[in-house]
Amino acid sequence: MRTHPSLKGPPVIRPPAWLALTLAAALVTLTPLPAAADGPEQIVNGTFDSGTAPWWSTGNTALEIDGGRLCADVPGGTVNPWDVIIGQDNVALVKDETYEYSFFGIATPGRVAKALIQLPVDPYTQFLSANPELSVSGNDYAYTFTSPVDLPNGQVAFQLGGSATPWRFCVDNVSLKGGAEPDVYRPDTGPRVRVNMVGYLPSGPKNATVVTEETEPVGWTLRREGATVAHGDTVPRGVDPSSGQNVHSIDFGSVTTPGTGYTLEADGETSRPFDIDANLYEELRADALKFYYTQRSGTPILDALRPGYGRPAGHAGAAPNQGDVAVPCQPGVCDYTLNVKGGWYDAGDHGKYVVNGGISVHQLMSAFERSKTDGTHGDGDLNIPESGNGVPDILDEARWEQEFLLSMQVPDGRPHAGMAHHKIHDAAWTGLPLLPHLDPQKRELHPVSTAATLNLAATAAQASRLFAPYDAAFAARNLAAARKAWAAAKADPARYADPADGVGGGAYNDDNVTDEFYWAAAELYLTTGEKEFKDYVLASPHHTGDIWRDRGFDWGNTAQLGRLQLASVPNTLPDRARVRQSVLEGADKYLAVAKAHPYGLPYNPPDFDWGSNNLVLNNLVVMAVAHDISGTAKYRDGVLEGMDYLFGRNALNQSYVTGYGEVASKNQHSRWYAHQLDPALPNPPRGTLSGGPNSGIQDPVAQAKLRGCAPQFCYIDDIESWSTNELTINWNSPLVWISSFLAAPAPAGACTVTYTTHGQWPGGFNTQVTVVNTGKKAINGWTLKWSFPGGQEVRSHWSADLSQSGATVTARNLGWNKTIKPGDSITFGFLGAEAPGPNLRPERFLLNGTLCR
Repeated sequence: MRTHPSLKGPPVIRPPAWLALTLAAALVTLTPLPAAADGPEQIVNGTFDSGTAPWWSTGNTALEIDGGRLCADVPGGTVNPWDVIIGQDNVALVKDETYEYSFFGIATPGRVAKALIQLPVDPYTQFLSANPELSVSGNDYAYTFTSPVDLPNGQVAFQLGGSATPWRFCVDNVSLKGGAEPDVYRPDTGPRVRVNMVGYLPSGPKNATVVTEETEPVGWTLRREGATVAHGDTVPRGVDPSSGQNVHSIDFGSVTTPGTGYTLEADGETSRPFDIDANLYEELRADALKFYYTQRSGTPILDALRPGYGRPAGHAGAAPNQGDVAVPCQPGVCDYTLNVKGGWYDAGDHGKYVVNGGISVHQLMSAFERSKTDGTHGDGDLNIPESGNGVPDILDEARWEQEFLLSMQVPDGRPHAGMAHHKIHDAAWTGLPLLPHLDPQKRELHPVSTAATLNLAATAAQASRLFAPYDAAFAARNLAAARKAWAAAKADPARYADPADGVGGGAYNDDNVTDEFYWAAAELYLTTGEKEFKDYVLASPHHTGDIWRDRGFDWGNTAQLGRLQLASVPNTLPDRARVRQSVLEGADKYLAVAKAHPYGLPYNPPDFDWGSNNLVLNNLVVMAVAHDISGTAKYRDGVLEGMDYLFGRNALNQSYVTGYGEVASKNQHSRWYAHQLDPALPNPPRGTLSGGPNSGIQDPVAQAKLRGCAPQFCYIDDIESWSTNELTINWNSPLVWISSFLAAPAPAGACTVTYTTHGQWPGGFNTQVTVVNTGKKAINGWTLKWSFPGGQEVRSHWSADLSQSGATVTARNLGWNKTIKPGDSITFGFLGAEAPGPNLRPERFLLNGTLCR
């Protein structure tokens, strides 16, 4: 769920039609007296001494009085919370009045219910939304809220549906009174010393932030197991506008000794514990990627592979699903159906979107493309059904989404052939919780869009070169789809998604797709080397413009993807040196922002965006690419310091990645990772990124708790806070990219490599490789690794032992050239077979596991 230009609204909560009043009647001027300091009771018959009236219920349950309480048997087999409701209408609310809402509730067996005070008509705006966890013995519940409107006929409702099994609900002493003290939300931010709770790399920067009223330096001490490891003085930084806090900085980067249980003391406070460990990001790399398997649609999630997360296939056509195997268009859009089974669910809902799937699958493939030489991603490291098939698991996972994107392309002979449908999702919003296989809603294809078509062109072009060594047929299918999509987009360059098409799923509207054209042309050029795509890239205003947004790039701003790919993937673009320099300039821009920020944050607009954590990570991607193409340590250091913010060096003193850090997000908005609403369901899997602080606070929970928040405080770890705490595939994708970058070899070795193609003929080429030892010690035994950009193959070789797996080649010494003395070199060669597309020189070489320049 996103803000402009990608706003998704909350679920539209619809009680039966006979309950609806007209919106005009709901918003007339109030005549009742305003609530007093100890205001009059607003609920009629809240003690049920005179029976059930005026309380009502939906037709699938009956109200009765049992022991002086209002009770009802709630039927099983319902889907949404609003499928069973008990409520009372005509409850007057006064604008800016603060109310206390209280009741005694019982559930047999125990159950989480919804307690709402809301507008009684569409859009059913919620002024109070609570999720009381009802027990068999019963409990008292009390909530406060401030009404934002004058409303003579507000609605009090208990939503009780969404349970597979029947249960019994009882309530008593329901009360709503004005004159209450406002409930000021104060998050528990723990100790005032803020660190990366996961830890720091021995060779990287180590920074912390202290919240203090002091304006002069104070002493700090780093301890481990009670012993002092280092000490010094803080650096005052003044008031940080993003948090409203007066803060100091601490730099303890001189400490390089690995260990667990470090703590940092300053100004009478002790930080939460953290580690110093060289392998911190390897585990995160795997966990962030494993998130995608449990997001899969159209296939069972096997509990044997993800204990606690197993579930039946969603939207596979088995009742009550209507399924994704033969999905019709929205009325009037098309007269055919498509099998669009598969892909990833976009976020915490059941929708699947080409524009958001595009950047997500691209970043997974890009993470593999930059690190395939390193062996960071292998076959079998994700424990998915495809593990062991000879293909790196990250590509198998990417293929699950890419197959879906291909299926969204309009078939030949149909109107808009070659374009891609923008999205597919439910005809109406569903509630939380709701497992995908229980979703009964009709599924619909939405109109095609140029943006979706170009996302398909870009990702299919990228997939064609990456899958070439593993599945030539799939590679060819992708390239054909990419060419067809490109041609279709050029023929219809301004077909935009409707911003009003946001019922049942997000609109993801975008009325400027020049950036998507640039990205798609870049990917097609990198794969084919063809003049058409090169010329389009060179002519695009995005190619030379400043595209480094302060707020970072995202699904709606994709020119940066094209620029980063042209800088990092081998190609012969005539101005490539300028392109690479522009990436360094963009990274320098973000480094300057981070240096000026007392929390080390490379993102500092005056108001934080929806999904700000994802934007932080995408700014880190720019720094990481700058490091790849320059080898300059400051860029990698900037990436590490940016990760500190996500792992606890922030105003809330919490990690935004589930399962990482002593205090971490765990209640991200989701219909199936919904433990907060149903204890039988899990929290999101380890390695799931929360969207993070969002100054817009568009949901009722955030609006009730966070009004007036400083940007860093505009976040709450609540499943109902879809505007601050959502999870999405495109927020985890840069987490995958960055954790893969940090898990890969970082320092350059004392070596250089020259790779020279001496001859080239149709279908083949002759290459010589020279390795120079630029260090001061002899190399005794060597292994050199590189990866071809596409589907090239080694056919014969000399002066070294060569083997190939996928696109990655490993050359090992022979007995006679095992030793390379300082200043000396060795040379070997091979004959290779060409693949479709350009035969370009690899640019990343690892000698005995370290990078050569």
